Amino acid sequence: MASSFRPNMGIRPSDDPSPTTEVVPFADYEQGHHGHFFVKKTFHKPTYCHHCTDMLWGLIGQGYICEVCNFVVHDRCLKTVVSPCSTNAIHVLKNPVPHCWTEPGHLKRRFCNVCRKRIEDNCAVRCEVCEYCVHVECHDFSVANCKECATYPASRNLPSVTQFHHWREGNLPGNSKCHFCKKTCWSAECLSGIRCEWCGLTAHATCYKNLPVECNFGCMASIMLPPSCVSIPRTDVPLETIMGVQTRRKETFSPARSVSEEFSSSGDVKNREFDDYPSPKEKDREEELIRVYDGNSSMKRSAYRTISISQKSTREQVIGAALRAFHIHDDPNNYYLIDVFDPNEKELGDFLPVQSLTRREGKRPAIFLRYRPPEPDKGSIKVYPGNLGVTETYVNVPVTADTSVEEIMVQALENLGLDSTNLNRFRLNEVSLDRGSVHERIMDNQECPWELLRNLARESIRQMNLTRFYLQQKDESCGTTVALFIGNLPPNLSQRQYEKILIDMLGKPYRFKQIGPIYYEYGSLIVSYDNADIAVKAFYMLRECSFDDKNLLVLLLPSITPEMIPTGIRPLLVFVNVKSGGCQGLELLSSFRKLLNPYQVYDLENGGPLPGLYVFRRVKDYKILVCGGDGTVGWTLQCLDNVGQDSECSSPPCAILPLGTGNDLARVLRWGPGYTGGEEPLTLLKDVIDAEEIRLDRWTVVFHSDEKPDDKPGIVTNSSGSTSEDNTAIFVMNNYFGIGIDADLCLDFHNAREENPNKFNSRLHNKGVYFKMGLRKMVGRKLWRDFNKEVRLEVDGKVVDLPPVEGIIILNILSWGSGANPWGPEREDQFSKPNHYDGMLEVVGVTGVVHMGQIQSGLRNAIRIAQGGHLRIRLNTEMPVQVDGEPWIQSTGEVVVLRSALKATMLKKAKSKIKRWNTEPSMLMYEAEPGASASIIVSQTEGPF
Repeated sequence: MASSFRPNMGIRPSDDPSPTTEVVPFADYEQGHHGHFFVKKTFHKPTYCHHCTDMLWGLIGQGYICEVCNFVVHDRCLKTVVSPCSTNAIHVLKNPVPHCWTEPGHLKRRFCNVCRKRIEDNCAVRCEVCEYCVHVECHDFSVANCKECATYPASRNLPSVTQFHHWREGNLPGNSKCHFCKKTCWSAECLSGIRCEWCGLTAHATCYKNLPVECNFGCMASIMLPPSCVSIPRTDVPLETIMGVQTRRKETFSPARSVSEEFSSSGDVKNREFDDYPSPKEKDREEELIRVYDGNSSMKRSAYRTISISQKSTREQVIGAALRAFHIHDDPNNYYLIDVFDPNEKELGDFLPVQSLTRREGKRPAIFLRYRPPEPDKGSIKVYPGNLGVTETYVNVPVTADTSVEEIMVQALENLGLDSTNLNRFRLNEVSLDRGSVHERIMDNQECPWELLRNLARESIRQMNLTRFYLQQKDESCGTTVALFIGNLPPNLSQRQYEKILIDMLGKPYRFKQIGPIYYEYGSLIVSYDNADIAVKAFYMLRECSFDDKNLLVLLLPSITPEMIPTGIRPLLVFVNVKSGGCQGLELLSSFRKLLNPYQVYDLENGGPLPGLYVFRRVKDYKILVCGGDGTVGWTLQCLDNVGQDSECSSPPCAILPLGTGNDLARVLRWGPGYTGGEEPLTLLKDVIDAEEIRLDRWTVVFHSDEKPDDKPGIVTNSSGSTSEDNTAIFVMNNYFGIGIDADLCLDFHNAREENPNKFNSRLHNKGVYFKMGLRKMVGRKLWRDFNKEVRLEVDGKVVDLPPVEGIIILNILSWGSGANPWGPEREDQFSKPNHYDGMLEVVGVTGVVHMGQIQSGLRNAIRIAQGGHLRIRLNTEMPVQVDGEPWIQSTGEVVVLRSALKATMLKKAKSKIKRWNTEPSMLMYEAEPGASASIIVSQTEGPF
C-alpha cells in the first residue's frame, strides 16, 4: 500500500480559467486509502460532487479537487471519500485482470474512468467485457480490474466457491436506485455511484458496505456460466485476441507500446513541432512547462510528459509534480532529479531547481526523474499470494541485491502463515501491468527481484511501479490441457494429412499432444497441449501460416469443468452472426458479453459454431441462443448434428434472436420478424429464460442425380449438404423446400448477393432487391409453364396429380417468404391442421410471381396439394431448387424427402406480457438482508473499484 504521508505537492493549473486553489493536508488518507491529492478550489461554473452528486452550492462554490484524477468533493464529504485516485487504484488490486479493448471511437453519455471527465467528442476506448471507458490519452493509466471471468483452480471444489460482487464506478444506467437506501445513485453530470458488473446491483459509494457479501448473478443466475467453472491460461495473448474482437489499431495504439507516452499533464497530446518553441508569452510567465522523462527508455523514444511548475518551486515540489504526471504515489524523498541537458548528469539541488535548468535555444527545459531508495543495497518488495486462500492482499518481504527468488518464497510463505518446507510446490511470477493489460512470467529460483527492480527503475520508473510478484502453487493449473481451434484447412482430408500439414508448420518442438476432434466437412480441428507456454508459441506460429492461400484461423479456447456448475443452472451458449440481416450483431455481441460471462458468447465470424460447441461439449445441460437468420439457425443445428455424439448434451434447446431477412422459423416460434435494436438485450435474455421447449421436425432431402454433377456447370454446392460418389446429395431441411419459380427467384437473389456482398447490409434493402427481381420475372419469359408436366409427385406411396402451377413449396413450418402463410387458415377439407412437430409436410403450389406476391401480402393462399410424411419427386428436366433458402440448379433425377433421425429441440417464446413503461430493466433478484455484514469482501479489490 502507498505510504500515508501527505507531501506538499505543487499545484497543477485546473481547467477553470480563474481558479482559486490552496494546498491542504489530508490527514485521513490512512483511513480512506484512496490516495487523492486534494487541493481547495473555488469553482466559477456549475460543478457536482463526485461523492454525493450534489452541486457545490453558493455564490462562490468551494470544494476540493484531486490534482491527478479531477475528483471533486464537498468539504462535508471530504472525510467519507472511498473512491481511489488513479495513483492508488492499481495498488489495491489483488488479482489484476486485463481488459478487452475495442477500437478507438466516440462514446456518448460516458465519463472517463481515469480522468473522470466527460468523453463525448473525444476519442476513447472501452472494455468489451465491463463498463470501463477511458480517453485514448488516459489509456496509459487504465487499471487492469476487469471482472474475473475464469477463476477455476484445480484445488477448488463447488462447496468452497463464493462469488463476490465486482464493483465498477460510474456510468450507471439512467434512473438507477441505490439498493440499500433506495435513493437515486446515478448522475448525468459526473462519474459517481457504483454497479456490480455481474448482477447489476447499484449503490452509493458509501452504501455498498451494507449490501450482501455474495453476488448471485441477479436474474441471469439460471443461464450464467459461473467463472468458477471456467479456466484459461494466463498468457501474454491479449484478451481481445482470445475473445475474437477484431481490432485494427494503428502502430501508435499498439498494445506493446510502453507506458510512457507523449501527452501533457492536462491530457492533451502535444504537437512536437510547436512544443519545441515556447512562445514569448510563455517566457514571461512565472510558471514554466518542463519535460519529464521517467527513464532511459522514454528518452530513447523521445516520449515524455510535461508539468507546469512555478520557477520558485522547491525540489520536493518539482518531484511531486513529476510523480503526479506519471500517476505515481510515493515518497518524494525516494527520488531525485537530473538535468537532461547536463552532460555530467549532476543531481539538481534544493535551491531554485527550476531556474538552474539548462535552456537550449528553441527547446524546453527537461529533467530525468530518478529513483533512489533510502538504502541502495536493500529494500522490500510486495509479494501477492495469488489464489493461496489467504486474506492478505500482499506481504512485504525485505530483500537485498543478492536475495534470490527461493529465499523470497520462504519468507513470504512464513509471513502468510503457510508451510515453507516444500518449495517445489510453489513458484514466483513476475507480473507487469501496462495499459490495462497483464503480462506474466515465471521466474527462475536463482533470480534476484531487487536487482531486477533497480534495473527496471533505470529504464522506466512507472514500469517499476507497475511490476509486482505473485506466489502461486505449481499445481494451480487452469486445466489439464490447453486447446487450440484451427480452421481454414482443406476439408475432407484424412487425420494423417492434417497432422502432416500442422507438423510441417510447427516443427517437432511444438508438436501437439493430441489432435481431435476433427471436423472434416469444415476443414477444422482441435489440437491440445499439456504446456501453456508451448501452446501459446504454437498459437502465434500458426496465426502467421497459410494453406492454399488462406490464412489459418487459430483460437485459444477456454476450458469448462462441468462439476463446478451448480445444480439447476443451465448456461446459455450464445452465437452471434454479425453479418446477418442489417449487421446489428456487433452491438449485440458487446451487450451479451457484458451481461453474461464473455466465454459463453461467440462470434460466428470466428470459426462458426464449432469452437463454442467444443467448449461446452462436457456440459450436461445447457441452452443455445442463435442471433441470426434462418440460415444461421440451420448452420448451428447442422454443427450440433456433427458434434452431438461427442457431447454430453446432444440436443440442447435453441432460442432465436432474428437478425436475418426472412426469419420464418423465428416468427413461428414467436421470436418476431426481426430485431430492430429497440429492445433491451437484458429483456431478450429474460425471454430466453422464460421460453418453453418444443420439438421441431427435421427432414432429410436426398437428391439422386441422373448425371454427374461435373456435367452441369450451373450447380451450386450447398454448405449444409453432403455428396457421395454415386451422384447422391443429402441435405437436412428445417423450414421449407422449394422447386420451380420460388427457387428461381431465390437463386437470382443469392447470385446477386454473392457478387456484391457489401451492398446487402440491411433488411430493407434486401427485400427491395427481392421485389425488383420479382418484377423482372413478371415481364420476362415464362420458364415454368409446363412445370406440372416436368415434375412427378408421390406422397406416402400415392401419386398426386399436380395442378397447373409454376412451382411447389414443401412446408415444415407455417411461415414462408418473410412471414407469409401459404397454407392459409384452418378450414374444412381433407387435410388436418398442420404444425411443426406432427411428422407431416404440407405441399402447396404457386402459379407465378404475381401469385407469390399475393400470398406474401395476405390477399391469397397457395394451392393446397398434399400432406404426408414421405415424399418422392421426379424431375424430368433441370430446374432451380432451394432448401431453407440455399438455392442451386438441380439436374434431372429423383428427390426423396423423409423424416430425419436428427432431433432438434427449440425454445418458443412465451406469450407477450404487459410491458411497464418508463422503467429501466433490472438484473436484481434479491433485497438487502437485514443485518447483512457491514464489511463486504470483494474478489478484485480492497475497495469498491
